[in-house]
Amino acid sequence: MTKIILLFCAGGLGSLSRYLLSGVFQRAINITFPIGTYLVNIIGCFLFGLIWAYAQDRLFLSTEARTIILTGFMGAFTTFSTFIFESAALLDSAQWLYFLLNVAGQIITGVILLKFGLTLGRLL
Repeated sequence: MTKIILLFCAGGLGSLSRYLLSGVFQRAINITFPIGTYLVNIIGCFLFGLIWAYAQDRLFLSTEARTIILTGFMGAFTTFSTFIFESAALLDSAQWLYFLLNVAGQIITGVILLKFGLTLGRLL
């Protein structure tokens, strides 16, 4: 139960961090491009990689702590970092078809389903 509570708290901090940081970036760089989300996503990718490698190579974090940080905080900060990490793992293992299916599938299907959801939501 403690792990669940810690995941919940870490997730809350991650989503709050994303909200605040993307807003700061968007206001600071006042353009119509969603620069706040863009910067949070790429920062999240960097932090995910840094935390994963540092924890893996130096074994200073327990599996539970790594799960709380990467799944809880980073998962709420940006799921994009997990998407990129998993895509890179497919590339590293030369699983080209799965890489293409993962990247193209999530992006294209995601946009299509978002549009479908918007349309359906407007009709209801």
